[in-house]
Amino acid sequence: MQCSWKAVLLLALASIAIQYTAIRTFTAKSFHTCPGLAEAGLAERLCEESPTFAYNLSRKTHILILATTRSGSSFVGQLFNQHLDVFYLFEPLYHVQNTLIPRFTQGKSPADRRVMLGASRDLPRSLYDCDLYFLENYIKPPPVNHTTDRIFRRGASRVLCSRPVCDPPGPADLVLEEGDCVRKCGLLNLTVAAEACRERSHVAIKTVRVPEVNDLRALVEDPRLNLKVIQLVRDPRGILASRSETFRDTYRLWRLWYGTGRKPYNLDVTQLTTVCEDFSNSVSTGLMRPPWLKGKYMLVRYEDLARNPMKKTEEIYGFLGIPLDSHVARWIQNNTRGDPTLGKHKYGTVRNSAATAEKWRFRLSYDIVAFAQNACQQVLAQLGYKIAASEEELKNPSVSLVEERDFRPFS
Repeated sequence: MQCSWKAVLLLALASIAIQYTAIRTFTAKSFHTCPGLAEAGLAERLCEESPTFAYNLSRKTHILILATTRSGSSFVGQLFNQHLDVFYLFEPLYHVQNTLIPRFTQGKSPADRRVMLGASRDLPRSLYDCDLYFLENYIKPPPVNHTTDRIFRRGASRVLCSRPVCDPPGPADLVLEEGDCVRKCGLLNLTVAAEACRERSHVAIKTVRVPEVNDLRALVEDPRLNLKVIQLVRDPRGILASRSETFRDTYRLWRLWYGTGRKPYNLDVTQLTTVCEDFSNSVSTGLMRPPWLKGKYMLVRYEDLARNPMKKTEEIYGFLGIPLDSHVARWIQNNTRGDPTLGKHKYGTVRNSAATAEKWRFRLSYDIVAFAQNACQQVLAQLGYKIAASEEELKNPSVSLVEERDFRPFS
């Protein structure tokens, strides 16, 4: 068994390496403007000896929400999904991960992360061009006649659950809930979906499968894209509490620690430390403001969005240069002041957002919090999260553990 999965992983790595080499070679030869081209007023075409691709002349905005699991990314994704002129895809890299990485090692090793990184350089580029056929290489079983029922979380994308992509019974302006979409829409026709994508002025993709913002440099510098990166971060203590509640089997030992007061000897601490390392590396890059990120990067703390959802959303749309749709404003009103018990789904977005952001303080013991604070002290300081010095301070909601910080977009 050990040899088998290693062989699969090596084949996957070899495949990605070949793709990546081709992409990098193509990038070096084809993405630059030819000498004298701008002066001649012909900046829309590339060198004659290279394959011809149009630059992003329409300046369609391509949005990438870079996050980690249980950081509020589904909520942030909805801020774009609700916009009538945005085509939104929820975690398309899920299909890549399931195809290229064995299920029993998924995401845990450095090799797994390299596989995802290699694929992520190519797949989003195609999807931003509305080339949904590219996904067919990773959907299992493969689509037949470009139709499939296997798109991950199709219901999280408004366009994929609306006419003409879906033709459910009911009024023309019917908006289906996620579960209803899967039941009432039938097979997804990727050709029709691609056309619906092309009709929108902007494309947004959410992913928790790219470790750091630096991994996106090739995409950010691609002149055919107008890529804007929204990096969503959250207090790692809050992420740990949310994962322990949502992924009960995977985080069983953390729950055992909470229940018994004793830290298990075989606790997988990388479930926490990997988040903190990725955040720290990514935030360090963003805060250094390298030239390649100028006008392309915005750091958003989940806690700031939860406390002032409308204000923060306006800032995000201002950074993107996209008018804020009234549908987005209405969705925020309806989904940030509600009863979270109404959202039964573990990825649901109906909640009292301000209360949700603080809930972790009552779901973790102080011993676990103290351990997390020690393991993640660097990123806590970088992002302005305060240390809880005692059990009393941790459980006192009148004591804020979030510093006032103004993380302005890099413009």
